[in-house]
Amino acid sequence: MARQRSIQTMKPATAAKKLGVYLDATPEEFRDGMVSRDELDALQADPPEWLRELRRDGPHPRPVVADRLGVSISGLARAGITEPLTTAQITALKEEQPEWLHRERGIRAEAQREQARLKAERSGPSAR
Repeated sequence: MARQRSIQTMKPATAAKKLGVYLDATPEEFRDGMVSRDELDALQADPPEWLRELRRDGPHPRPVVADRLGVSISGLARAGITEPLTTAQITALKEEQPEWLHRERGIRAEAQREQARLKAERSGPSAR
């Protein structure tokens, strides 16, 4: 007897996170239902216009905003940015180069250097 494969589903918030979009900006039919793994794969492989538009223009969730600005999510919080931003707002911040953005980029760069140093230290030959 063949065993029937169960369909994996996820909440819309999880699917939006995996797609890199802000849930509240997605269409109502996306927010109101469960998303199967196959549906998510189809959205990633051939995104509909609403998904392409959200990815291009926003509003973007914090992880996307932080990445596009070159800062950490904590850095956004320290700067008081808690709301999603559009691509235009992100571009404006990059052009303005406020002091907090410059400072947070430096903090992120230092953290990445430290992570790389620790990784190299752990993967290197033992010092014994």
